[in-house]
Amino acid sequence: MDGFDFLILGFILPALVRDLHLSLTQGAWLVSATLFGTVAGGLVFGLLSDALGRVRVLAISIVLFALFTGLCGIARSYPELLAYRVLAGAGLGGEFGIGMALVAESWPPAYRARASSYVGLGWQAGVFLAAVSTPILLPTIGWRGMFLLGAAPALVAALLRSRLPEPTRAPRPAPTGIVAPLRRILGNAPARRNALGILILCSVQNFCYYGVMIWLPNDLATRFGYSLTRTGLWTAMTVLGMAAGMLAFGQVADRVGRRTAFRVWMLGAATMVIVYSRMTTPLDLLLAGAAMGFFVNGMIGGYGALISDCYPAPIRATAQNLLFNAGRLVGGFGPVAIGTLAASWGVGRTIALLSLLYLLDLAALSLVAARPPASAGAEQ
Repeated sequence: MDGFDFLILGFILPALVRDLHLSLTQGAWLVSATLFGTVAGGLVFGLLSDALGRVRVLAISIVLFALFTGLCGIARSYPELLAYRVLAGAGLGGEFGIGMALVAESWPPAYRARASSYVGLGWQAGVFLAAVSTPILLPTIGWRGMFLLGAAPALVAALLRSRLPEPTRAPRPAPTGIVAPLRRILGNAPARRNALGILILCSVQNFCYYGVMIWLPNDLATRFGYSLTRTGLWTAMTVLGMAAGMLAFGQVADRVGRRTAFRVWMLGAATMVIVYSRMTTPLDLLLAGAAMGFFVNGMIGGYGALISDCYPAPIRATAQNLLFNAGRLVGGFGPVAIGTLAASWGVGRTIALLSLLYLLDLAALSLVAARPPASAGAEQ
């Protein structure tokens, strides 16, 4: 449902902008505001999860996300809608790190990359659902009705809270405030170097993913004149490529190592965004979109495994949420930056520039000193 909520914003943006009399830049800020909210929510819910338990705090964060996503459907003004998106983002920010920590503590370390990839597939399932259902639902229920559908995860939270057990390995330390966990994450030069490397990796991932996925439907509609139905189908093909990339990445990372897998996918992403930007025929766009998706978002599951390897269980959810959501904060400028540049250069040429960020990714990977799964298992 997180993935569903995010991608429908890309599809409903033209209708929303028209209805509320917004500029495209204002519309893009709705996405960025949600990502900004994830940072505060990620830190708070990460700390609570490490202290009070994964499942309980995960359920609370889901309810917060669902409540304010639904309220977006009844917003009467742009400032009100913007505020709801920030608060929904706070709930969203708690979910990623807690979910990844929950999985890391439920699977053997040697299988973490594929397990994290399976979690990422849930997001892609929601994105795929949005791509194929929005052309059918939007003309009937409008953009407000689409947001109201985002309240559905509240029911899931109740089910999780009652049926999902806490992992036996999860610690229950006494609450220590913010300072102690942050000192362990950022307290010395090697720790800060490690955190910086992970932050850059997460920033590039989020910048490129949100920038591409929010503007891809709009680009297909404006540059090639695709209908809403056709735009949804072409976007769905890109999403299927992403899902395939996630499955492949998890298997490769667990078998040949995290770093090797990341390098292959980063080089593939740098290449494919350029290739995609040069496509002009429908078939070429369809195939290149799937290949671009394979590499651009195939890595997402790897970050959960990488961060889990770097940090022990007592601070794992805090580290997951802090570093990945700080990357979301930086990535939150992706839709705005791409939207601004696209106004002058076009979306296709702007997407091609993203290849430079993946080269930065390769350099940042050398800063990360993740322990191998075998040694990581000692702290379980």
